Amino acid sequence: MTVTRTDLESDYSLDRDAIARFAEHGFVKLKNVLSPETVTRYEPEITGKVIELNTQDLPLEERDTYGKAFLQVTNLWQDSEQVLEFVSSPRLARIAAQLLGVRSVRLYHDQALYKESGGGVTPWHADQYYWPFATDRCVTVWIPLQETPLEMGPLAFASGSHTFEHGRDLPISDESERVLQKALAEQSFPEVVEPYELGEVSYHLGWTFHHAAPNGTDIPRRVMTIIYVDAAMEIAPPANNFQEADLAAWMPGNAAGETISSPLNPVLYAG
Repeated sequence: MTVTRTDLESDYSLDRDAIARFAEHGFVKLKNVLSPETVTRYEPEITGKVIELNTQDLPLEERDTYGKAFLQVTNLWQDSEQVLEFVSSPRLARIAAQLLGVRSVRLYHDQALYKESGGGVTPWHADQYYWPFATDRCVTVWIPLQETPLEMGPLAFASGSHTFEHGRDLPISDESERVLQKALAEQSFPEVVEPYELGEVSYHLGWTFHHAAPNGTDIPRRVMTIIYVDAAMEIAPPANNFQEADLAAWMPGNAAGETISSPLNPVLYAG
């Protein structure tokens, strides 16, 4: 069967209600962003690259909490023309720009997150803890590569928590799960967790707290993510060792105080 790239390139009809929900809750789930045929076309290449490039060789039972949460492989687009097609999607990038309320967005990096069968909890965290950005205009699209029922551990969000500053100094860990589980409940941020249909995706802000349950099925939970930033994003002085490492890895040649502009951060949508 021949599958065109039409739904990677064409506009998605994003209504004002979706944009308002994103602003209020810090995330939004969107149906039918990609066709099942498109996801099915690109999944084998993404999965093949995850298998090829994965460096995790410890048995699941010997890993720490972070290692049990998922296999993590970044910037697959550098190793595959087909993944580059997927990651460069104007459709996905335009949605990011509309949700952020900015004219243009750049790629920060891509990231495959594969929660193996029996894989453990992904602890509560906020992604922007790891990113040296001067503003909150950064967003991740979370793209499951299969239907994702609750027992597979879909992403769960603390609705409205992008406004909550407590816990922003915590990396993904047993401590972040314990501290944030308690703090988010005390502040009455509702936990929202739903299954994902094939072709349904979610977008969440860098400061939106989220986590995921273990994968209780006998197949991996295969997810591709793309992280977008405002094309005019200024790089902040790194606040921790992880941000120093991210600056060196994902923005080579850039420095704090500059606008992100490295060759690894092309503009994916310019409005």
